[in-house]
Amino acid sequence: MSPRTRYIVGLSGGVDSAVAALLLLEQGHAIQGLFMRNWEDDDTATYCSAEQDLAYAKQVCAQLDIPLHVANFAHEYRAEVFDHCLREYRRGHTPNPDILCNQRIKFHAFINYAQRLGTDHIATGHYARNIERHGTYHLFKAKDADKDQSYFLYTLGQRQLARATFPLGEHAKSTVRALAEQAGFDNFDRKDSTGICFIGERAFRPFLSRYIQPTPGPIETPEGVVVGRHQGVSFYTLGQRQGLEIGGRAGRSGKPWYVVGKDTPANRLIVAQGHDHPLLMSVGLEATELCWVAGRPPSTPLRCFAKTRYRQPSQSCVVEAITADCARTVFDQPQRAVVPGQSVVFYCDEECIGGGVIQQTFPWHTHETRYGIA
Repeated sequence: MSPRTRYIVGLSGGVDSAVAALLLLEQGHAIQGLFMRNWEDDDTATYCSAEQDLAYAKQVCAQLDIPLHVANFAHEYRAEVFDHCLREYRRGHTPNPDILCNQRIKFHAFINYAQRLGTDHIATGHYARNIERHGTYHLFKAKDADKDQSYFLYTLGQRQLARATFPLGEHAKSTVRALAEQAGFDNFDRKDSTGICFIGERAFRPFLSRYIQPTPGPIETPEGVVVGRHQGVSFYTLGQRQGLEIGGRAGRSGKPWYVVGKDTPANRLIVAQGHDHPLLMSVGLEATELCWVAGRPPSTPLRCFAKTRYRQPSQSCVVEAITADCARTVFDQPQRAVVPGQSVVFYCDEECIGGGVIQQTFPWHTHETRYGIA
């Protein structure tokens, strides 16, 4: 790349994307900002106010003296991300909208929009590192392990990484906030965004019930004892403890109950007591919808590390086999609450090589056939 590259920086209104723009500008690049509107169903100050986010983005651009574009990707987000997630919830799976949003919106619709503006290069405030070696792009974890977001970026391939940069990959979050304060950004101490990508924090069950009809049914133990009623298996996930409202029933101790299975066809929610109950433990999994950063799958068997959720430490495993769209993985140690619909992401040391969507697990027990537990 030339020393002065033209970038469109995705500005969310948060401190991370603001400092990403600042760093690129200080490096001498030509910078423009882009604010994306991706959710319009109920944009209010209570949840995820696009107008408030836009005001912060405008202040950053004014401070840096760069232009700001505003693009509306609400149709694409609804069709490509939200509707897909609803279909997964109806299957009894628990999808990850942040990963899908990166794949379909931030690194597809955004890249295409940037090209229409006359530039091939975008930047975001993600904490990850994109390193080019001998014409091939590699995705690495961020230097700040607590903020690393490579898990959410595993779907990016060579086309996307050739056009994207992550200026925060070498920086700690504390440094980013300090740089924002020094630059005079109003959002320097703004709370990090959480909740559903572009939708914000919600009371999950009431929000989802606006789109998926509640279908109450029995909450049962693995032995078939009914201990309560659920509002619809779509509203629960494996390992969940809160919101079951069953206390210490069924003649058991007062220990907490956890969701250990979902029998979606029969509309049964299966629960058991014990944080590490055998029904929650899996020795392996199968994943589909595979994405490989290099553009091709690795050779198997592959000894590597994997994460089945964002905050999980990397777990040693062996990817035993990869077909056109299925990877079979076995862990060195049983893993708790491996959830269909979530993603398994593979690492070779610090490098993210790809991943896929979990479809089924290999249980560390013998109950799955007898009870029809998924």
